[in-house]
Amino acid sequence: MPVYLIGAGPGDPDLITLKAVKALNKADVVLYDYLANDEILKHAPDDAELIYVGKKAGEHYKKQPEINELLVEQAEKHENVVRLKGGDPFVFGRGGEELLELAKHNIDFEVIPGVTSAIGAPTSMAFPITHRGVATSFTVVTGHEDPTKPNKQVKWDYTADTLIILMGIGNIKENTEEIMKYRDPNTPACAIESGTMPNERVVFGTLGTIADKQINTPAILVIGNVIDVFKEIKGID
Repeated sequence: MPVYLIGAGPGDPDLITLKAVKALNKADVVLYDYLANDEILKHAPDDAELIYVGKKAGEHYKKQPEINELLVEQAEKHENVVRLKGGDPFVFGRGGEELLELAKHNIDFEVIPGVTSAIGAPTSMAFPITHRGVATSFTVVTGHEDPTKPNKQVKWDYTADTLIILMGIGNIKENTEEIMKYRDPNTPACAIESGTMPNERVVFGTLGTIADKQINTPAILVIGNVIDVFKEIKGID
């Protein structure tokens, strides 16, 4: 049987896919991340082994090479292994690195997509990321690059109408300063905290002011005129 690499979605446990639930129902072991809602783990059998391998800013319970090694180890011991990752495993989830390790050891795998917070968090609250006449494109980008990389890949000169930044709150000041080299500081901006969860909150500002707001993590940053559309839909001044 393959290793199931599953996206757990943006937070709300009801947003996991039916296919993912079916895979969890038969799991012998589940390796799960920090951002995977604990309620989702209840879909696994009572006797399934649950292994936490989460990573969050400033706190890595296990480093990625250790997770890769553990995944191979569990796949060689068990028939049904689930790797549960927050959001979608291929949207800054390092799922590709884990599959490369499995492939190196000739271990079969199946990928079950998840709803990424980049889209799920805004749309769940009636926040369009594209809108006719306002935004015909969007870019999703990481706000935190691996510091061990020899060269930065994020250049911030994106031309998409809507810019969605994941994992960017820790570097929000530096990132927005770079973006303002290419965009008007008065461009609408907002942060969506704990998207799809009961405590979700939106913090509004502009590209020039959003870094000075009090923003709690986890949160995504959205930049673009679609924010004005969202305000109109919700009746927000």
